[in-house]
Amino acid sequence: MANKIKLGIIICDRYRTCAGGKCFRSLRNREGAFSIYKGGEVELVGFTTCGGCPGGNIEYAPEEMQKNGADVIHLATGFVVGYPPCPHLTYFREFIPARYGIKVVIGTHPIPQKYYNIHEILETWKSPEWKETLQPTIADEKTRLSYN
Repeated sequence: MANKIKLGIIICDRYRTCAGGKCFRSLRNREGAFSIYKGGEVELVGFTTCGGCPGGNIEYAPEEMQKNGADVIHLATGFVVGYPPCPHLTYFREFIPARYGIKVVIGTHPIPQKYYNIHEILETWKSPEWKETLQPTIADEKTRLSYN
């Protein structure tokens, strides 16, 4: 990766008071969905919430991030680990590239073990679509425990 990747992070509004600690840690350590940038330089150019259901800020925030040079937008891990997971996630993943031409990655930090455990009990993520969606953030148990 010769060029610096500029990225934005959009978090689920139910976590609007989140300080971003897990996302920033995983970005720094290139863990979870940020592992795709191992060995490369990244710059965070935006961080905001979706604006609450049904995601009104999704219509505008990517444009602001794009003005700051965003090459990719990460939809934070909170969208998949919440109870229930975001019902609008697929739409967000399709809308942002269609409207702004910006790549979307689902996930930021590795899924914490406590969320993994409950979603396993609830069988939330049993479909093949979920397995693909979760792949960047599933990690191993030791890493998941470190994000509890």
